Amino acid sequence: MFKINFKPLVIVAMAAIVLSSCAGLKKMKKNADQIQFKVTPELLEAHAGEVDLAIDSRFPAKYFDKKATIVATPVLKYEGGETTYGPVTVQGESVEANNKVIGYKTGGSVSYKDAVDYNNVMAKSELYVNITASKGSKTLDFEPIKIADGVIATSQMIANFPKAILGVQREANTSGKYDPNIDPFQRIVPDEMMADIHYLINRSNIRKDESGAKDVSDLEAYTKQANEEDRIDLKGVEVTAYASPDGEIDLNTNLAAKRKETSSEFLAKKLKEAGVDVQLKTKYTPEDWDGFKELLEKSNIQDKELILRVLSMYNDPEVREREIKNLSETFTEVAEDILPKLRRAKMTTNVELIGKTDEELKALAKSDAASLNPAELLYAATLFEDLNEQLSIYNSFIKIYSDDWRGPNNAGYVLAKQMKYADAKPLFEKAEKLQNNEPVIKNNLGAVALNAGDIDNAEKLFGAAAGAGNEVNYNLGIVSVKNAEYDKAVKYFSNDADINTAVAKIMAGNNNGALKDLEAFERPNCYMKEYLKAVIGARTAKENLLFDSLKEACNINAKMKAKAKNDMEFAKYFENAKFKAIVE
Repeated sequence: MFKINFKPLVIVAMAAIVLSSCAGLKKMKKNADQIQFKVTPELLEAHAGEVDLAIDSRFPAKYFDKKATIVATPVLKYEGGETTYGPVTVQGESVEANNKVIGYKTGGSVSYKDAVDYNNVMAKSELYVNITASKGSKTLDFEPIKIADGVIATSQMIANFPKAILGVQREANTSGKYDPNIDPFQRIVPDEMMADIHYLINRSNIRKDESGAKDVSDLEAYTKQANEEDRIDLKGVEVTAYASPDGEIDLNTNLAAKRKETSSEFLAKKLKEAGVDVQLKTKYTPEDWDGFKELLEKSNIQDKELILRVLSMYNDPEVREREIKNLSETFTEVAEDILPKLRRAKMTTNVELIGKTDEELKALAKSDAASLNPAELLYAATLFEDLNEQLSIYNSFIKIYSDDWRGPNNAGYVLAKQMKYADAKPLFEKAEKLQNNEPVIKNNLGAVALNAGDIDNAEKLFGAAAGAGNEVNYNLGIVSVKNAEYDKAVKYFSNDADINTAVAKIMAGNNNGALKDLEAFERPNCYMKEYLKAVIGARTAKENLLFDSLKEACNINAKMKAKAKNDMEFAKYFENAKFKAIVE
C-alpha cells in the first residue's frame, strides 16, 4: 500500500506561519516612522514635583497587523539613567483581548496620559517610546523612537524657605482682635497721677482735711520726683474745677471759677515749696454732667436707668435738673451719693517715664537678663544683628519666663532663619503647649512642615494661622507654586518681591512682572536673581538681558554654568557662541 508522509507537510506549514508572523512584525517595525506622535507640552515641563505627559498617537491605515499586539512604553532618558512611564497596550482587530483596537484598513488613534516624579537629573533629557510587538508566540523590539525633549524645571526653582513669625507681647486693636505686629516695648511710657479736693455745697474754700489728704500728698511727692529724676520727664500739671449739676447755671459758673482759683493757688504754693517750678494749666466746668453720668452708671441706685434716660432725653441742663428732682425719692439718693463727689477740683500731673537705652538693654540682656521685664528682654534680643546672639537671649528668656510661649517660639524663629527647621520644630511644639491656639505658632509649625515637604499638613496649619501676618500669605504662595497653582501664588505674593514671587510670575506667564520683582529685590550678589533674569531674557528673546544676567550669575556662582548647560530654558542657545563662552 502506498503511504503518504505528512510530517514534512506539517513542518512546511508551520514554517510558513512563522515566516508570515515574522514578516508582519518586521513590516510594522520597518514602517514605525509612519506612526504619528503629538506630545503635550512639546517640551516637557515639571509642575508640582511631577513631569506630566500627554501623547496623542495616530496609526496609519494598513499599518497595524490584524493579529499583532503592541506594548508601548514612554521612557525619559538622561545622562546616567532613565525613568519609565506606564506602558500602554494596543491590539489588532483579530486579537482576542481587551486592549485598545486599531483597525487594519482604517488605522486608529490612542490618547495617553501619565506622570512621573521629577528629579534634577531630568533637567536635560529626551523622551523615547519603546515598542515591543508580538504576534502569536513571536515578539520583536522596535528601535526606540524619540518624540520629545525635556525637562523645563523653572517651577522647581522655588526656594522652600517659608517664613516664621516672631512672637511679641500683643495689645488689642480697635477691632478687639490681636495684632501680632504691635511691638509692646515702649522706651517712653506716658503716666499720670491724680488727686481730688472736694468742697462743701456752694463753697469754694479748701478744708484742712482735704488739703492734707493722702492722695494730695502723694501727688505732690510724685510731681517732685518727676521734676528731679532724669528718667522721668514732667510734661505738665493741670487743675480742673467743677460744680455739681444742681443749682442755677450762673451760681454754678461762679462757684466753679472760684474753686479753680483756690485749688490752683493751693497746688502752686505746695509745688513751689517742693522746689517744682511749673506753670499750671487751669480750667473749670460749671455743671459736670459727664461726671454725673459716669458716677451714676457705676452706682447701685435703684432707678439709675430711669435717670440716665432723662439725661438722654433733654439737652437743656435746667430741664434735666428739674426732671431729676421730680424723682424725689431717687433724687435723695443722688444728692447723698453722687453730687458731693462732683463738687471738686481735679489735679493731674502728667509725665513720661523714660526707659533704658538700647545699649543698657543689650548689656543687661547678656549680663543680668532676669533684671529685665519680658517686653524689655524680647526687645533687647532684636537689637543684636548676630542670629546666634539673638538665640542666646531667647534661651535666657525661656529659663526666666518659662511659662511664656514667646521664648521657645522666638528661639525657633531664629533657627528657622538659619534654615535649621528641624531644630526649630521641638521649640515651636513647646510653644504650642503653652499657647495652644496662637496663630503665630500655627504658622511656624506650618513652615516646618512645608520645609520638610509635608505640603498638605502645612496648608492646614497656615489656614489655622489666618490673620497672624503677611508671612502666612507668603508661605501659602510657596504652597501654591508647589501645587502648580501659579495665579493663586501670585495673589498670595502680592506684598512681596523676591526670587519666589518672580518664579510664580514667570510660571503664570507674567515675565514683565517677574522682572520688576527681581529688580526690586535688593540683595547684592544674588546669583538666583541674575539667573532668573536670564531665564526671562530667553523667554522674551531679549538676548542682552539673557547674556548679561547669565554672565553675572555665573560670575557670582560658578556652579550655575553647569546648570545653564542643561537648562532647557536655554535650549535655543545651546549652540550660540556667546552662550557657550559663558557656560564653558
